[in-house]
Amino acid sequence: MIATIAGPSPLWTIVRLFALWKGMLVLVAAGSALVGPAYDTSASLLLAPASNSSSSMFLARLSSWDAVYFVQQAQRGYVFEQEWAFGEGLPRIITRALRGLNSVGLLRDGGLEAIAMVGVMVAHVSHLLSSLALFWLGALVLGDQRQALVAACLHVLSPAGLFLSAPYAEAGFSYLSFFGLYLFAVSQSPDAAAYGGELKKDGAVLVSGFLLGRATTFRTNGLLNGVPFAYAFCRDCLRFLSAPSLAGLRRVVVLGVAGLCIAAGSVWPQAVAYTRYCGEPLAEGLSRPEWCSQTIPSIYSFVQRRYWGTGLFQYWTISNAPLFLLAAPMLYILIRSGWEMATASSGESAEGVKIAAKGDMADLVKALAAAQIILAVTALTSYHVQIITRLSSGYAVWYWWLAQRLAGDKKAGGFGKGVVTFMIMYAGIQAVLFSSFLPPA
Repeated sequence: MIATIAGPSPLWTIVRLFALWKGMLVLVAAGSALVGPAYDTSASLLLAPASNSSSSMFLARLSSWDAVYFVQQAQRGYVFEQEWAFGEGLPRIITRALRGLNSVGLLRDGGLEAIAMVGVMVAHVSHLLSSLALFWLGALVLGDQRQALVAACLHVLSPAGLFLSAPYAEAGFSYLSFFGLYLFAVSQSPDAAAYGGELKKDGAVLVSGFLLGRATTFRTNGLLNGVPFAYAFCRDCLRFLSAPSLAGLRRVVVLGVAGLCIAAGSVWPQAVAYTRYCGEPLAEGLSRPEWCSQTIPSIYSFVQRRYWGTGLFQYWTISNAPLFLLAAPMLYILIRSGWEMATASSGESAEGVKIAAKGDMADLVKALAAAQIILAVTALTSYHVQIITRLSSGYAVWYWWLAQRLAGDKKAGGFGKGVVTFMIMYAGIQAVLFSSFLPPA
């Protein structure tokens, strides 16, 4: 498929594949709107006051499930307690994008239909940019433009499917994560002169930390983007202690500040919630929420536990067994690819998995692989496990691993083609189910 749509440059190939794939998914969503009503009418009722047009029906299909929360938050912020389960990153971007369009005379009504439309636009633009960012990241880390191109195309075909076209956080999270990690990879490059010297590389680390902190406001699992920073911080601390220097100290400080930026993406929204619900004076007869008195007063953890039933082994029930089966392929791919990339040495392993990068860049790959494994294990034990298929869209290592498989011998290549077939089939079927408000979500 990639060879069929190949363009004159890698970036053009990605754009052409993106347009083709998105066109197919959008047609599926539009077709479902014409066939009949969705199982749940929340999105339709939300947009009904604005219009009963075909465009409104189409937007309602893309605003299913959690997208309803993101659209409403973009309109009026947090109102109900359970809404704090959803990060502020996407609603904030939608609001700013809508204001920008309003300033040039577009979508001036500002209603929920306009907000949903902007949410869909943001998702598509973010997914395209994340595909390009993954190509740049892969080309730098792998040192192989062809494998980087294949990995980026795999991201276009992600089994997350319509979640990367709807007003959901995954597309924006992927873009900020991949571009932030690209800047961090620049800072790990041994060729300082190619990137403007050490001071500019330190600047890249700080900007990277800021972007990854913003990614965490889209999805809290963005904290795992801090794993490479934590590893590099510990490594460079040891280097500084063994050979103290001003440059070494500066490097440690920069990594520490960048790491704090990533953590701030999760801590800041919790601080805002604490100030609103736990810090202000109460009217007579009212009591503070119970989470205010917890050792770590996190509204996010409380809401996830109370309204979504998450927590260690809380999802392990007989009724959820089908959802574990649906998640099993991606859990297997994430854990296996993460393990093989984390344990591979520079050169080639027994099964053909290789890390072309050396030194600090190889450390980056291994740290990203470790973060991917942590995500998969956490999803297996503590999340609504089926969401791992869309969460996986924002993690680079399994795309690189699969790209290497596709370029490997007959056995490895056959396995890789099987995975790609699964991705396309899953995304296609999921698009039909999503736009009809049917699980899995």
